[in-house]
Amino acid sequence: MSSTKTVRWGIMATGGIARTFTKDLLISPETRNVADILHAVAAVASSSSLSSAEKFISEVVSPAQQSTATPYSSYQDLVKDPNVDIVYIATPHSHHFQNAMLCLEYNKPVLCEKALTVNAAQTRILYETAKKKNLFFMEAVWTRYFPLSQAVRKHITDGDVGEVLRVTADMSIGAPKDFDLSSRMINLDLAGGALLDLGIYALTWVFQTLYHTLPADLQAQSRPKVVGTAMTPEPRTGADESTLILLQFPKSSPTGKSISHGVATTALRVSDDPARNQSRELGDIEVPAARIQGENGEIQVFGPLYRPTRYRMVKKTPWPEVVDRTFEFEGGAHGMMYEADAAGRALLAGALESETMTWAESTLIMEVMDEARKQGGLKYPESIESTEYPLKLTQK
Repeated sequence: MSSTKTVRWGIMATGGIARTFTKDLLISPETRNVADILHAVAAVASSSSLSSAEKFISEVVSPAQQSTATPYSSYQDLVKDPNVDIVYIATPHSHHFQNAMLCLEYNKPVLCEKALTVNAAQTRILYETAKKKNLFFMEAVWTRYFPLSQAVRKHITDGDVGEVLRVTADMSIGAPKDFDLSSRMINLDLAGGALLDLGIYALTWVFQTLYHTLPADLQAQSRPKVVGTAMTPEPRTGADESTLILLQFPKSSPTGKSISHGVATTALRVSDDPARNQSRELGDIEVPAARIQGENGEIQVFGPLYRPTRYRMVKKTPWPEVVDRTFEFEGGAHGMMYEADAAGRALLAGALESETMTWAESTLIMEVMDEARKQGGLKYPESIESTEYPLKLTQK
């Protein structure tokens, strides 16, 4: 039996998503039947103050690890720490390119939140740099690593619903009021808008069902075309308040015998499921946020698509067969430990990328978002679109 190995993490930024990730990171792997890997927090950095990093450690890091977790008041100090094996980047996506390049400059492997960058040019540079330096790099699309996602993909590759010809996926939040102008959700200086923050999840479900489930040789033949895009601008900032993307894939999944279509939608003002938080006493009034439609049936995934816990498969037979499964996150976790396990294992194995979120697919999705922005007329400030490094941005 192989021995348990520990991966020492550096946490870049101290906001909400960094807190959630770190809490999940430190839940005992035994709760999810993992015995080959352990996670430890070696360092935490805040760009605003040392006290912020110190507070993060005292409130989030387990007591047993607090004495060995070093707080820093700059990201540069974090990446210089020899005790850090890999850096988790939890800054706004507007800053990911600069932050990730800093990590690579100091030879640190990276797990970076999605959307990985603001544009595909930045994404390509990051992966080219990681390859040149022989460093592991992974976009943190946590949803792909869920047991639920794995189960759905297996249904497709096993042909349980036949050839998949259409996928619709919606990640819309129905915000109850206008966001503050400084909010990352609508602030263009932070690459705000529905597309990069929420639409990435709709695209995740389109790609992991219509593209990732194809054999490698068919993937090479199935680069999707952005047939059309519709966008509604937020009236105060111009960020996209709503976006719809229609994609055509040359090969259907899993055998490639037909073309297929994906529709990815995202919005701030409408909800993908207005009944999600209603009482169960009302009965089963949930509506699926994603529908994966095959010749012999469909798989319905109930949202929110970033963290689904239920899917239903309905097969077309003389007597329709229904499979309805609900998943729980072990140990009371939010669900981010699966991607941490995957990143840690790949790092320890000497891999440069994750098989579940490859560099090629990550880049392709960013290229789709570039084209959607082009068709929708959405531009971000030149400073955050830039591929120049180093470039000083507003500190975050």
